[in-house]
Amino acid sequence: MNNLINTITVTTLLMLGGLNVNAQNSKADLSYVSTVELSADKVWEQIRVMDNIDEISSFVGKVKWTGPKGAGGSRVCTAPDGKGSFKENIIKFDDEQRTYTWQVVEGVPAKVTNSFRVVDLGLNKSMIVWSSNYKFMENPNMTEEQFKAFMLGAVSEMVENMVKMAS
Repeated sequence: MNNLINTITVTTLLMLGGLNVNAQNSKADLSYVSTVELSADKVWEQIRVMDNIDEISSFVGKVKWTGPKGAGGSRVCTAPDGKGSFKENIIKFDDEQRTYTWQVVEGVPAKVTNSFRVVDLGLNKSMIVWSSNYKFMENPNMTEEQFKAFMLGAVSEMVENMVKMAS
């Protein structure tokens, strides 16, 4: 019986390890992964909202959504002080695969494509994977290292808040 339990445990760990590798974009410039004690459906329900960034990020004070919810939609996110904004276009959206991809097209010192994916790990667990590919543009206001730190800090805050909302 113990051998059977050990075999099941090892097999499960190998499968989960494989999911982790496949869920991440190995060519991403930046990535963030969080495993949570919530079903993938509950997590996806929060991530797929897309027009509530002002509720989950301290860097956004207001969101204006235009177009369809999903691919083809756009959002303009304005800073809390109203002095800056950036525009994002949703380029891919898939409820079945629990993923969406968006490009930042205005307002940041980089050409950026980001993706969220929620992976079902079973047993009421899921993995949230965010990946980003970018081309940084030299500018006097921010170094590339500052940009990377900002991006990772912003996504970790958003993921933490989305998980709280899903709980």
